[in-house]
Formats: sequence, C-alpha cells, structure tokens
Amino acid sequence: MKLAIIGAGNVGGTLGTAWAKKAGHEIFFGIRDPKSDKVQELLRSIGSNARAGTPAEAAASADIIVLTVPWAQAEAAIRSLGDIKGKILIDVINPIAMGPGGPGLEVGHTTSGAEKVQGWAAGASVFKALNTTGAGNMANPVFHGVKSVMFVAGDDDARKKTVLDLVGELGFETIDAGPLRTARLLEPHAMLWIHLALVRGLGRDWAFSIVRR
Repeated sequence: MKLAIIGAGNVGGTLGTAWAKKAGHEIFFGIRDPKSDKVQELLRSIGSNARAGTPAEAAASADIIVLTVPWAQAEAAIRSLGDIKGKILIDVINPIAMGPGGPGLEVGHTTSGAEKVQGWAAGASVFKALNTTGAGNMANPVFHGVKSVMFVAGDDDARKKTVLDLVGELGFETIDAGPLRTARLLEPHAMLWIHLALVRGLGRDWAFSIVRR
C-alpha cells in the first residue's frame, strides 16, 4: 500500500518506519524541506521503501494520507495537499494549545480536532486514530506479550476496516470507536496519557490496554 505521511517528526518518522519495515508499505513523506539532513537520514534508515517530496506530491501518489503535523499547522498542511477527494486521511493530531497550567485542548465538548480536519479536507474520508499514546509506543505497542489498544473513529464504514487493519499492523489491538464525532472523547483521552506521562511522572513507556473477563 502507498502511504503519504505528512510530517516527518517523531510521530511521522516512527509511523513511516514501522509501516515500511513491519508491513512493507511504500512511504512517501510530504514535508516542506524534503532535502534536509534530518529527512535524508530518516530515508536512509528506512531503505528503498521510503522517499520524500512536497505534501502535494506525497498525497497525489498515496492510497492513504496520515496527518502528523502539529495542530497549529494542520489547516495549512491540509490545504497544501491539493485535491484529496475520495482519499482516506488518518488524523493523528491532538488539538493541543499551551496555557498557563500546561498543555490543554484548544477545542472540545461540541466538536473535535478531527471534525475540523474533516471540514478542511472536504471530500476525503477522515479517521481519528493513533493519537492516544506516544511515538515510542507506536514503534513497539506490545508490553510483555499484551497489546496496547488503539481506537479508530470515522464515518466511512465501508473503508474503516482498511484503517483498522493498517493500525493493527503496527501491533496494536484495534477497537472501532464509532463515528468521527467520537474523537470528542479520544482527544481528551489522549490528554490523560500526556498528563500522566509528562506531568505525573509515569514517563512515556506505558500505554492503555483492554482487559476482558
């Protein structure tokens, strides 16, 4: 499968590396400076299944687009993709804003970052996923044989299985969380992970999982 990763930071680089090496997907990083030393080092580490170019070039070549840029850059990044009608777009971003008490959500309660992304990405099938843990856990989501959980929300039921399968290839247990508006729950859930990891001292090497009786 051809995946466009928009952004090549910790999250984008980790996801691109994992999908290329674990599942053999073709990765096209869409970034403003594809020739930077950092990006070229990332491409060398992945190998022949990865390349980099502009966001529009990456999106045009892809079956699925994965949006990993910071929230403040999200709208501009989407508008730089060109025509993405009919494509799957996975929104990995949390709409974080820094306040006097630390990081918090810029939107919530009656909407979500993912629903705003859907408005900007008119005609695309937007899914929320991969936003409730850190980049290190995306690389290795299994803890002592137990898979950590990742929720997927989106309105396009006909193509949701494709997204669930793609997330599952990383090693997560995947759960269909329902329609895209469920991102109003998933984004605050992500803030709990961030709060516990960065403020309450749990660190980054843990994740949520589902236990069943």
